[in-house]
Amino acid sequence: MERAERFLRACRSEAVDTTPVWFMRQAGRYMPEYRAIRAKHTLLDIIAQPELAAEVTLQPIDALGVDAAIIFADILPPLVPMGMDLEYAAGEGPVLHNPLRSRADIERLRDIDPHDSQLRSTLDAISIVRNALADKVALIGFAGGPFTLASYAIEGGSSRNYQRTKTLMWSDPDAWFLLMRKLGDLTAAYLVAQIEAGAQCVQLFDSWGGALSPHDYERFVMPTVRHIVAEVRKTNTPIIVFGTATGGMLDILASAGSDVVGVDWRMDLARGWDLIGHDRAVQGNLDPIALFAPLPEVEAQVHRVLRAAGGRPGHIFNLGHGILPETPVDTVRAVVEMVHGWDRTAAAEETQAMLAAQAAHVGA
Repeated sequence: MERAERFLRACRSEAVDTTPVWFMRQAGRYMPEYRAIRAKHTLLDIIAQPELAAEVTLQPIDALGVDAAIIFADILPPLVPMGMDLEYAAGEGPVLHNPLRSRADIERLRDIDPHDSQLRSTLDAISIVRNALADKVALIGFAGGPFTLASYAIEGGSSRNYQRTKTLMWSDPDAWFLLMRKLGDLTAAYLVAQIEAGAQCVQLFDSWGGALSPHDYERFVMPTVRHIVAEVRKTNTPIIVFGTATGGMLDILASAGSDVVGVDWRMDLARGWDLIGHDRAVQGNLDPIALFAPLPEVEAQVHRVLRAAGGRPGHIFNLGHGILPETPVDTVRAVVEMVHGWDRTAAAEETQAMLAAQAAHVGA
């Protein structure tokens, strides 16, 4: 089975020959090839140059043997054509110099067409990569989720407690839902544009969604997530919804209707899949720090995740979040080999035997 077909079939919970695998942030600072490019260009420079972004996207494909590529971009650049001043400051990460602090600030955000803005460079990079891959592996596009984008825009950068974001959300819900509408419409249009450019799957990274209670995420964010998912599904293209620390609301995330729900390492994969529902595919969920362990322990951790998936159709192996910069490349490559070498048939038979034993026990 070709790697692209393997990944896309798993997204649709269809049978595959072996578990597909890719890694969030698989194109990045842990690879010497990327560091060589990054030494000469800023992050925004790379994103703005389609050929460079395409080169970085392709670096891990043959080096690792993964089943999917993810376009090299970032979740925050869509805020720039809306009118926000973004900088990646050394040692500080992303900084937005004109954060949203009032309804008036939100009203000033521009509604944009992804094709007629700085986002065009990412669309062009997707086209370049898709042509280069020739369906050897699948190509994933992505965008930031509504709460994550809103929190960066309101806080002005990263945050530990999201005080300003939650305060605005609770104190001025009309302003909050105006922001959700603007971000939701842009994100939906951006993901559809990526699909039109050649992306075969898209992922919505609401990375900081777990900062909210399940009740508040359902009330203040899920209507926008459902809107984004619904617009993407009109294209008949698989969509993955992912957030960290969302174990307490995986059922809520699943209700958005995505094809795949990401599970981070804080939740047992089998338990998470039960919450999501076995009519849906799952992605995850190795702890990124496990890649720093000795290889025998890495193998034990990988097999634990695969065993939890039980050989069922619809599992995409990934980390519970992105690869960290100091991660050994050889270990990442070894994980791909471990996943592809796993005996899914034996795992499925073991799972069926376990379920049968449980049913017999209940019947007795």
